[in-house]
Order: sequence, then structure tokens, then C-alpha cells
Amino acid sequence: MADKVKVTLIKSTIGAVPKNKKTIEALGLTKLGKTVELPNNAATQGAVRKVAPYVKVEEV
Repeated sequence: MADKVKVTLIKSTIGAVPKNKKTIEALGLTKLGKTVELPNNAATQGAVRKVAPYVKVEEV
């Protein structure tokens, strides 16, 4: 299991549920195509699972 994961926003949040928009923003994703490296822990995995249709995840 990797220490970090790369999370990329691949779908626009226009029309998304407000709770999902806030989760995506909390992950540090502000623009379409932006990629952030996050620690691979339970909190990150849970947030990513909630917004799975909007993001692509890769292990680093």
C-alpha cells in the first residue's frame, strides 16, 4: 500500500450535490484537471469514495 495517492478532478462539479462540492474542495481540487497528492489514510479514502464519479485516483 502506497503512502500517498494522486487525486485528479476529471468531471465538472456543476450540478453536483452541494455536499459533494464541499468534499471536492476540501480535497484541494478547485479546477478541472487539477491533481493533488494526499496521504493514503482512512479519511482520504472515505472522501474519495464519496466523490468517486468526479475523480481519478492513482497510487504514487
